[in-house]
Amino acid sequence: MKVGIPKGLLYCKYNDFLTVFFSELGAEVVTSEETNKEILDEGVKYCVDEACLPVKIFHGHVSKLKEKCDIIVLPRIMQLYKNEYICPKFCGLPEMVLNSIDNMPPSITDPIYAFSKKSLYNWAKAAGKKITPNSFIVKNAFIKAYDKHLQSTSGIKDEGYDINVALIGHPYNIYDSYVNMNLVNKLNNLGIGVETMEFTQSLSIDLEIEQLFKKPFWTYLKENYGFAANVLKEKNVEGIIYVSSFNCGTDSVIIELIKNISGSFPFLTLKIDEHTGEAGLNTRIEAFADMLERRVHNESNIPTHG
Repeated sequence: MKVGIPKGLLYCKYNDFLTVFFSELGAEVVTSEETNKEILDEGVKYCVDEACLPVKIFHGHVSKLKEKCDIIVLPRIMQLYKNEYICPKFCGLPEMVLNSIDNMPPSITDPIYAFSKKSLYNWAKAAGKKITPNSFIVKNAFIKAYDKHLQSTSGIKDEGYDINVALIGHPYNIYDSYVNMNLVNKLNNLGIGVETMEFTQSLSIDLEIEQLFKKPFWTYLKENYGFAANVLKEKNVEGIIYVSSFNCGTDSVIIELIKNISGSFPFLTLKIDEHTGEAGLNTRIEAFADMLERRVHNESNIPTHG
């Protein structure tokens, strides 16, 4: 049996787990290509106009993959942490896809609660039954996949740059180089290093969240705001760049919260959708880089960090 895994949304975070899990069940794992213009065009054609760019792109990955597999994984990710959620569109993602794209193969759409090993195993049991009736094989596959997930590392922390920025946003905007038009490489070529949220301790993020009037129940609002607040406190970077999807409700809240605490600290928001032009993006990045360089090298009251 061929199990299809679309390379969209949080694939950058859960690909190791899913690949090991289904491979250990005896299935052949097939994935879509890296995001490209053809996949984007497919997604725009099938997805509702009101959806954000990452959801449209996910539709494109599914459309390109559906003919190549016997069953396809449409992750209904509900919770990564207890009492927190990701986005309403994740909860209804399978229905969005199945009602928009015709001639779909059978799908794995069971809800994923990943706030504990036990809760994630409940998904594995339900999903595994669609591949094999042997519960022992399913349990063994889950253990190996979970261990692989714990060993997996992600994130960016460049070394050796005089100027560094915190790159903030949902993972699928940060790590899909087609979506963000090779932003990390562009910054590196301008002499700017990048650091992402994964290298900030969760305790530091939680301490910043405690300063808010109310704890956010959106996971990425919590993580992105906490990371930005910690960066502003530690002053270990010279600027912040937030990559945001147009039409993202949670991003609209996060960005305003960060602006409220950032003061005069350099903060650039890059809004992206299917119409975003690379030339305009380049101009904004280059202008931001020039401003950071002037601040670091010409203003004596802003020291560089070691």
